Amino acid sequence: MPITLRQLSSIWGEPYNRNHSNLNVPIGTITTDSRKLTKGSFFVPLLGENHDGHMYINEAYKRGAQATVVSEKCTLPIPDNLTYWRVKDTLMAFQELALLHRRSLVSPVIAITGSVGKTTTRELVHSALRSLGPILSTSGNNNNDVGVPLTLLRADSNHVAIVIEMGMRGLGEIERLSKCASPDIAIITNIGSSHMSRLGTREKIAQAKSEITSFLNPDGVLIIPAGDSVLENAVGLRWKGRIIRVDLHVNTDERQVNKDKNTDFIGSLNLNDWSISFQDNKFKLPLEGVHNARNFMLSLAVASEVKVPLESIGDFPLELPAGRGQMFKIGAINVMDQTYNSSPESVMAAVDLLATKPGRRFAVLGNMLELGVKSVDLHREVVDYAVKKGLDGLVIFVNGPEAEAMQGAANSLKYVEVVSSPEKAFFILKNWLRSGDFLLLKASRQVALERLLPLLKDHY
Repeated sequence: MPITLRQLSSIWGEPYNRNHSNLNVPIGTITTDSRKLTKGSFFVPLLGENHDGHMYINEAYKRGAQATVVSEKCTLPIPDNLTYWRVKDTLMAFQELALLHRRSLVSPVIAITGSVGKTTTRELVHSALRSLGPILSTSGNNNNDVGVPLTLLRADSNHVAIVIEMGMRGLGEIERLSKCASPDIAIITNIGSSHMSRLGTREKIAQAKSEITSFLNPDGVLIIPAGDSVLENAVGLRWKGRIIRVDLHVNTDERQVNKDKNTDFIGSLNLNDWSISFQDNKFKLPLEGVHNARNFMLSLAVASEVKVPLESIGDFPLELPAGRGQMFKIGAINVMDQTYNSSPESVMAAVDLLATKPGRRFAVLGNMLELGVKSVDLHREVVDYAVKKGLDGLVIFVNGPEAEAMQGAANSLKYVEVVSSPEKAFFILKNWLRSGDFLLLKASRQVALERLLPLLKDHY
């Protein structure tokens, strides 16, 4: 059922300029971008770091806006014939609009958060459910205070499920997103070291991630990896409902796996062919790596929960954004592109996958951000781990004490260099790499390590 202007009055009180509108009519398309506004749209001006949407209210009116919301702090004149509400915060109002729309949806909403693997898990869940019909899921990086409501507002009665990714920077953010989405199924992929600079401990990070249960349907379910006591403790403080715990055994026959009493779903991963055995079904992983296999198990738990026959799932087609784990060749060099994000846990997972590859194995590692006071130690630890896993060479695209720590940990390698630019990294690599070598590229997004790729492509 569409939202009416009168419903908005029940939230925000009587609007201004109401004599010019019929409050019983449905609201038009909700937009935060005046450039995309069409006649009859509902305009929500947002305050950004570099712009104030209130500056475009007149333009919205000229384009035929039906109504708008205005911050209490706004002093700009509002067109006389434009119906509007004054609200404390227009972003909050935007989320309230999305919540009203979400309440009109009958299809399940699946919300996903975690330190790493959110996007991969999102795409795996989308693919696992595709036999049900049209699935709506978060696109790109729309996993924040603006992106989540944007995604929800795209949902309609044709969608049989809505998959929402939720990111965060600190406490309270996931709770707001949970309220907006009011999920039926929630997934926490893991608790890692990302956001350590802001939150300080894994316990605080787990606390923040467990906020996803704040507005989880009381009859819904939380899906988590088994065996993490920090996560279990944090979840236990917020969620008293049903929990599905998922585990993965590596190179173990499923028939030989002893199910722990606290584990509900256990899959068995075969590293020889990157397949998972689960409940008499065998699945070929769309992405190699033990970490991806664990995310795959989370998606199978969702499929089982919404009654998708596991035997109907088949192959998993995935469309991941660039830099999210793609493997491809540049000439005769095998490249693992993980330039989108980085954390200690994801670096070690990538190194584990790299270690399964034949021949010589090299890596370019950039900064892992938001690690706080443990940053130097964690940068050293990932290199220690890579060396133990048989890394042949390392290019360190890092500055400061972290670079020194990484170089010290890599001093036993035959090939190791510290560089300050992608161009310098390329100069080093072109002298190291030979046909058949594997190269891992891994760094936090702000490093923009993907700048190295065109240099390699032009050369090889």
